[in-house]
Amino acid sequence: MSIRNLDRLFTPRSVAVVGVSARPGNLGAIVLRNLRAGGFAGPLWAVNRHRGEVDGMEVLPGVAALPAAPDLAVICTPAATVPGLIAELGRKGTRAAIVLSAGMKEKTADGATTLEQAMLDAAKPFLLRILGPNCIGALVPGVGLNASFAPCSAAPGEIAFVTQSGALATAMLDWAQGQGIGFSHFISLGDSADVDFGDVLDYLASDAGTRAILMYMESARHARKFMSAARAAARNKPVILVKAGRAPEGARAAASHTGALAGSDAVFEAAVRRAGMLRVDSLDALFDAAQTLSHPRPWVGERLAILTNGGGAGVLAADALALRQGTLAELSDATLQALDACLPPGWSHGDPVDIIGDAPVARYGDALRLLLAAPEVDGVLFLHAPTAIVPAAEIAEACLPLLREARKPVLACWLGGPAVQAAREAFARGGQPCYATPERAVEAWLQLVHYHRNQAALLQLPDAHPGAIRPDRAAVRDVLEDALAGGQEWLDAHQAMALLAAYGIPVLRTRKACDLEEALDAAADLGYPVALKIVSPDIVHKSDVGGVALNLASGDALRKAAMLMRQAIARCRPPARFAGFTVQPMATRKHARELIVGIASDPVFGPLVLFGAGGTAVEVRKDTAMELPPLNATLARELVARTQAGRLLGGYRGQPGANQAAVVDTLLRVAQMAVDLPWIAELDINPLLADADGVLAIDARIRLRDAAADAQDRLALRPYPSELEGSIDAGGRKLPVRPIRPEDGERLAAFYAGAEPADLRLRFFLSRRSVPSSELARYCQIDYEREMTFVALDGERIAGEVRAVCDPDNVVAEFAIQVASDWQRRGLGRALLRKLLAYLRARGTAEVVGQCLQENAGMLALARSEGFETSPETEGTVRLRLRLA
Repeated sequence: MSIRNLDRLFTPRSVAVVGVSARPGNLGAIVLRNLRAGGFAGPLWAVNRHRGEVDGMEVLPGVAALPAAPDLAVICTPAATVPGLIAELGRKGTRAAIVLSAGMKEKTADGATTLEQAMLDAAKPFLLRILGPNCIGALVPGVGLNASFAPCSAAPGEIAFVTQSGALATAMLDWAQGQGIGFSHFISLGDSADVDFGDVLDYLASDAGTRAILMYMESARHARKFMSAARAAARNKPVILVKAGRAPEGARAAASHTGALAGSDAVFEAAVRRAGMLRVDSLDALFDAAQTLSHPRPWVGERLAILTNGGGAGVLAADALALRQGTLAELSDATLQALDACLPPGWSHGDPVDIIGDAPVARYGDALRLLLAAPEVDGVLFLHAPTAIVPAAEIAEACLPLLREARKPVLACWLGGPAVQAAREAFARGGQPCYATPERAVEAWLQLVHYHRNQAALLQLPDAHPGAIRPDRAAVRDVLEDALAGGQEWLDAHQAMALLAAYGIPVLRTRKACDLEEALDAAADLGYPVALKIVSPDIVHKSDVGGVALNLASGDALRKAAMLMRQAIARCRPPARFAGFTVQPMATRKHARELIVGIASDPVFGPLVLFGAGGTAVEVRKDTAMELPPLNATLARELVARTQAGRLLGGYRGQPGANQAAVVDTLLRVAQMAVDLPWIAELDINPLLADADGVLAIDARIRLRDAAADAQDRLALRPYPSELEGSIDAGGRKLPVRPIRPEDGERLAAFYAGAEPADLRLRFFLSRRSVPSSELARYCQIDYEREMTFVALDGERIAGEVRAVCDPDNVVAEFAIQVASDWQRRGLGRALLRKLLAYLRARGTAEVVGQCLQENAGMLALARSEGFETSPETEGTVRLRLRLA
């Protein structure tokens, strides 16, 4: 990921358009006119192979004729000329280009590579950033930049829009102009050969003029880069997207149940949720969400009260909420009594609150004030249909002061046309979200609900898992080496169960038999009744071809089942190779639920963990959910809760509840397998029986693949880097030191709570008694791809921490350090700082910077002794800087 030189792309001081001519319809001339019409104030040059004039402006004969290096070049020439132009511009000093040319996937004249790759190779020595190729261009209205061939311009605003589709870009600009919607940035990525979603998200995340980021996506590449940038951006401002390709036809075919259920759209949904973004279904919803989220109010919860002057509108809203599994607020007796006192007898006496069509202005205010104060109401939907009694504008002006002071979200819907237009405009001026229909208003509320759920997942403080998962590495190695050496694509049932058992997952005893006699011996040893299953490298779903026999009560029954099984296989799958049988005791767990837990592989986002209802009809029921590994206990519980099967684990109608902790533990172990074992392409545990006594894996399928040396890069989220664990010497003791984990929230809270007030002031530059939970979550839930925090442990407590956050280009890392009061002046701070600096040097970070108060003599002395340069700054602070590279 990189934002290097993106300032030249989006806030250039000078622009050159290459490929300008007077020919009718010339692309370069269109771009030049757009730049001039947009009011770009810096030097603007037109370039072509030959000198000329366009619209009274001189056209320079080639890049060499430019009087200076333009910050930005817009290239509008045939594809074959682009690599040479990029090289020439780079040598001149240009550091950003927009390539509008299409056809860059074609081969170069010598056939050695593509024109696109030749363009990237030409740009690399100069760190010249390229937007496109095959894009519309970029518009930044605030600086008068319209470096595009769009048929219209964009108004200034605080929303950034990023799209992969050029056709959609032009249509969206035209639509937004009609709707009066402005943009901070309007960016067409095109083929994203260089600048992609990850780069743009990183740039816009820190742009003060952008309040929300909207995206239209068709595909994602570089999953870890995208996820890292998306998570960082979503912590700062709303990131909302609509993505094409939701239809199930886009799902990848797979051999296992898990693989078949893990369609590409479901995978993307899991990535969006994990990144804290919001996904919507349509472009209308995209801008509705931007309107809603761009005017933030404190989020209380999901219970919505509906206030209306028309029963029909209220019912429509309530129906829309119920159909989308939203939560209608249940009004308390106290609230109902208070409403009774200010509303006429005919009001609805419940939620929706229908205040009757003859309501005067005061009635609106009274009812609204009560709902905003009610503790059982988390948000209010204000609905109004026009009447001849009171002008809508008067109601709006009376209600707006209440809404400005509201400590919970309020959404509005003014039904109608000209009669309510003044009211709509008053609400818009007051920054109050307003929608055309009850259904769209409810959809906006549910967008808020889903957005805050995703934000909660991003900022959660999970509880500590009882203990680390420590698989039997030797057993894992034996299974995988044996299978890979034999060229197996699928583990047989015995191998699969052995691998699960090595990770501590309870499995049904499974014996492999090469022939009938061995099967009889195994059954006698295990005890009847037993299950007999065929083993064949050519058969994945054994029950589909008669390869499973259950409840065999005797040796005679087993012999007969084996004979019929061999006959069925020979009839249904004549080429299938016979490799023996597996024998298992019958699992008799009367109240057990059949679940599925698995691992699927996505070509972009890598492995995913799946959970849901199991059994032979799993693909028909499709009651599943998935999550990106790594997981913690909180994420695992939320994964379970997103399924109907998970909701039934608690028990119902006399059915005892299952041991949900055991289900969560299994998910954590399977997620660890996904992280540890790149050789696993697909995994099914189906069924996984779950009851009050725990879980038991009855059957499992595991498909293998070759794993590359950089197998960890397949994970969309960098897992906990256990290789960085170690120890440091301080105060005559050796303390364990390791990267911080998401589960360290309670430890970190205790660490800050136990600090002296003076120490907290030196650390945070302000007096504070505690650190808010949202801030603690941010400190624990770090992105190991661009952040690192090391904690030294004194038993179960944190004795000290040191942290660094790297910029997207890994050029500068900003650090901070704190040591517990009883560990100060014992060398712990120095040891932690040295460990952090060694880590940053190893990852190639160029320099480390920090700040401390001038009165912090201890920190200043430590920094200087480790080679930091110190320089005074304003407001009593000192700048610390150490060059590493």
